[in-house]
Amino acid sequence: MTRPVSPATHQRLREAMERLFNAEPQHTDGNLTKNNLWREARLSRATMNRATDILAEWDARIGDSPAGAAARQRDDEIENLRSSLRAARHEGRQLQDQLDAAATVITALTTENAALRRQAANSSARIVPLFSDHGR
Repeated sequence: MTRPVSPATHQRLREAMERLFNAEPQHTDGNLTKNNLWREARLSRATMNRATDILAEWDARIGDSPAGAAARQRDDEIENLRSSLRAARHEGRQLQDQLDAAATVITALTTENAALRRQAANSSARIVPLFSDHGR
């Protein structure tokens, strides 16, 4: 069982969170990350992790912040790009299947053409009329 943080630790985390959200960091670069939260509060990560109410508030505020909106926009863009990539791969597979089918038909026609050329070369060039003039 983890023990909760002391009121003093709770206050340090809250003050650090406010400094970060107000863009007034004292001990970090000011990025809105949990790493910066525990560093800004000058506490350990484990201590910060025991302050579940502070972390819940952090997550809620990050979701409403410009950084949260930017993260959601980035995630949406990544999902759109992944979807486009899936569609492009599917189209590529279809085109490859069509190309393979065309190559198979071309090979069959080339073989048949070669056989017909050999047959024409080996047979005598004899013209056989389709209609005879004898019946008129």
